Amino acid sequence: MSALGFKAWVHGRVQGVGFRYSTQAEAKRLGVQGYARNLDDGSVEVLAWGEAEPVEALIAWLKAGGPRSARVDKVLVEPYQPAQPPRDFTTG
Repeated sequence: MSALGFKAWVHGRVQGVGFRYSTQAEAKRLGVQGYARNLDDGSVEVLAWGEAEPVEALIAWLKAGGPRSARVDKVLVEPYQPAQPPRDFTTG
C-alpha cells in the first residue's frame, strides 16, 4: 500500500453548518482516514490519509464546496506525513 497524506485548511462558512460531520461521512465513504477539526480562526483543518485516489477525491470534494450548507471560499492544501498514521476518520 502506498499511502498519501495531505492537510487542508478550508475557509468560508464552514463552522456551525455540519461541515466536519459531512466531511467525516464523505471520508468514510471513500475509505480515507484522518480528521476534521474547527480552528479558532473560523476555518476547518482536514487531515486526509490513505490511498492516492480516494484521498485526492476527498480533497476535490472539499474544493468543490463540501456539503450544501457550507460556503467554501478557499482551500489550502499541503502534503503531510503524520508520525502515526490515523486508523479512522474523526471530528474534534
